[in-house]
Amino acid sequence: MTTVVTIQHPAHVHFFRHAIGELAAAGEDVHVFVRRKAPAVELLRYYDIEHTVIAEESDSVLTLPLTQFGYEYRLYRAVRSLDPDLFLGVGGVAAAHVARLCGADSVVFTDTEHASLTNALAIPLASSVYTPSCYDGREGDDHVYYPGYHELAYLHPNRFEPASSSSIRSALDVEADDDLVILRLSNWDASHDVGAEGLSDVSEAVESLEAAGGTVRITAERTLGEELEPYRVSVPPHLIHDVLAEAELFVGEGATMAAESAVLGTPSVYINSLELGYMTELADRYGLAYTFHGSRRHDRGIETATALLADLDDRWRRRRQAMLADKTDTTEVIMRAANRYLPRRVAAEATV
Repeated sequence: MTTVVTIQHPAHVHFFRHAIGELAAAGEDVHVFVRRKAPAVELLRYYDIEHTVIAEESDSVLTLPLTQFGYEYRLYRAVRSLDPDLFLGVGGVAAAHVARLCGADSVVFTDTEHASLTNALAIPLASSVYTPSCYDGREGDDHVYYPGYHELAYLHPNRFEPASSSSIRSALDVEADDDLVILRLSNWDASHDVGAEGLSDVSEAVESLEAAGGTVRITAERTLGEELEPYRVSVPPHLIHDVLAEAELFVGEGATMAAESAVLGTPSVYINSLELGYMTELADRYGLAYTFHGSRRHDRGIETATALLADLDDRWRRRRQAMLADKTDTTEVIMRAANRYLPRRVAAEATV
């Protein structure tokens, strides 16, 4: 059977990469189509996943609609001769639209409640939608909730084992006894980030974290400026999760990396005006994260981060184990979702 996987963000590579391998090993014909967004193509090459680039990265939020239209048009032209059976996508606008044009099924995975435009465009045309059980809302008639997070498709212990501490600290120029703090700055270029805000003063945040004893390294896709550029993490993109696992603390504006840190057992301070169900659950139910959205979010978040640096112990490991006891390997969810639809063509052909 023919399965099409759509990739529009580097995190989608991680989300699908194990499922792509398992589908191919099961004899499925898998085709991966990607919009060029750094470092998505680099990751696909590193994991030796065959792929086709069919659209460039959008220049800004204003050009996103045109870029999306071009992506969907090129996707349709690329797949119509493949006679696809199933489309898989995160967010899933292109997957749901082109699947409908091809007479195929589509499964949309989402965990972002405030992605209202994306959800409105994708979900009504999708065959089914899958979300973590903590997702706040109901999306259509075939909405499947599962006990997990997107990040557990690739960071569940079944899927991930961190690199050695010494190799990661050497790559970051950090000493063995330093309290490593990863500071994540968002690029704010996604449609669901319009109007969102995070840290109000990055330089002040770095100064406060250093004064509390942290050794700060910054991961960001945006320009940092002369003062902050020396703090930039410069490891290959496939090693970023090893970096998060090695850190004593994560502070940042990006929800994906905040959740990745939390599920790895690294305490996560998420500073963003937008709220998300999975971050709320990681904070309130498991104590693996701290979320700051409203007024004085910067000040309150940095105050919490500096306090955590003064009180590091092994409670994060215990909290992570409690979370993992409740949650599933999300790659298994992807496979179950795909297998709901892939037998249909076989059954249909058998009756001819």
